Amino acid sequence: MNDYIVSARKYRPSTFQTVVGQTNLTSTLKNAILTKHLAHAYLFCGPRGVGKTSCARIFAKAINCLNITPNGEPCNECDSCRAFNEQHSFNIHELDAASNNSVEDIRSLTEQVRILPQVGKYSVFIIDEVHMLSQAAFNAFLKTLEEPPAHAIFILATTEKHKVIPTILSRCQIYDFNRIGINDIVEHLFFVANSENVVAEKQALSVIAEKADGGMRDALSIFDQIVSFCGTNITYDKVIESLNVLDYQYYFSLVENFYKGSVSQSLLIFDEILNKGFDMQHFITGLAQHLRNVMVSFDSQTTCLLEVTDEVAHRYVEQSRSCGIAFIYKALMLINECDLAFRTSRNKRLLIEITLIKLCQIQHPIVVEAEKKNEILPIKNEIQGQVEKKTETPLSQPRQQVIEKQEVTPINNVPTKTFKSTVSISTSVPKKTVEKQESSLVERDIVQKNDDYTEATFLNVWEDFAANAQERNASLSRTMFKSLPKKQGDVYVVSTVNQLQHKEILDNKQEILTFLRKKLSNDFVNFSVEISLEEEKNRTFYTSEEKLSQMVKENSDFSKLCSLMDLELD
Repeated sequence: MNDYIVSARKYRPSTFQTVVGQTNLTSTLKNAILTKHLAHAYLFCGPRGVGKTSCARIFAKAINCLNITPNGEPCNECDSCRAFNEQHSFNIHELDAASNNSVEDIRSLTEQVRILPQVGKYSVFIIDEVHMLSQAAFNAFLKTLEEPPAHAIFILATTEKHKVIPTILSRCQIYDFNRIGINDIVEHLFFVANSENVVAEKQALSVIAEKADGGMRDALSIFDQIVSFCGTNITYDKVIESLNVLDYQYYFSLVENFYKGSVSQSLLIFDEILNKGFDMQHFITGLAQHLRNVMVSFDSQTTCLLEVTDEVAHRYVEQSRSCGIAFIYKALMLINECDLAFRTSRNKRLLIEITLIKLCQIQHPIVVEAEKKNEILPIKNEIQGQVEKKTETPLSQPRQQVIEKQEVTPINNVPTKTFKSTVSISTSVPKKTVEKQESSLVERDIVQKNDDYTEATFLNVWEDFAANAQERNASLSRTMFKSLPKKQGDVYVVSTVNQLQHKEILDNKQEILTFLRKKLSNDFVNFSVEISLEEEKNRTFYTSEEKLSQMVKENSDFSKLCSLMDLELD
């Protein structure tokens, strides 16, 4: 016969002291027992596996204990405690509302409530998963729950308090159980491991605790699974392999590469993660969580928000200080944008790789300088190496020659930057070498068209676009014919009569500009859109009666037509 018992049952708490992570609640229950301030109904609610049913059983055993200890714990030696521990107590009744949720089940329960306890003072009724009761069962239970006999105490337990009707909630004392902290779970797992003669690394138990998501029962179940895989020696690597957990070392390495600007290493790490079979969405979620942890670690006041062990928390603090808060904020924004676009993206891997490249560009000195001035800059190829640091030239060296490139005016009047390349010209450098360097710089310049055009030519091209848009977007075509641009100084202004036309031109401005620039052979063509206040002000809006009156004034025969046809307004 197999005597094996899973850890979740074998190490189930039997006293308030052995309940993990619920110190405040257990202290309240013990004080209620010692002061004899017992309510007739309690509601224990909280996540799964945090000790709700266990506390309900300990509480039921304690209030019937014949020799209660001075600190409010059951003695586990009296007849009542032994009967409960041996599972044949007649004073404590458990009902699973998930499978006994009908009106007949509640009526049977109310019949049991009338029976006086044989040993002890109270008959305790523990109803687990109470939110599963039907609406009719809740209503049938209301009267008994509100005015039970003096010897009856009800303890209700649920994971979904919002599904319990308000009339039940108002009749109970409500105790909210918290998720168990990772450090508390790790400490308890050490106790279980020592009891089972299992050697376990703290880092390995930390992974189990994080996987359990605040539930002790889940943690113990995972612990049993790992013991079956590893035997009596639990290591971090074996836990990672068994649970298929993405090692947070990957995330620490990625953030370091982001800060250094190493695109190639970041892409290689991402490829290694995919080759191990991890889902891309899981990778994005984990990286976002890691960056969030780095962010809260920057300030000592928010370090308490970390749900990790002390050793891992120390690593987060070190990385946050080495990266800086500005870098972390920007990285969080980029990874959040990637997460939002992930579901709709057709090439998900490319989306993530582009995001990784952007993350590596955050600390790029030129990019940082451009962001301060709201400028648009080309991305520097990583093959060229890291950007050279600016150094002051000693006075003994020859003066540097500055070659300025042509200033580029982007769309929508966005400020631009004049790019400069500095070439040191020494007296020992041949003239041909300098000319070759200047030529290579000119070849890298962006060649833009800048042909002259007249206002009449501009209007003709504008009308050509409006005519071409007639079939695919008739509304835009009509708006463009009505709102012809006018030259005011060096700027073309498009005046619209209402918000609808204004929005329609703006929404299609990029497409219009592309057409204009191509036809006019000028990459600097631009225009602005505004609402004409005078035309908007002069417009008259009529009611149906006013429209009819205006039509009669303009045409007297219309009044006769209305009389002959006996026409009336609806």
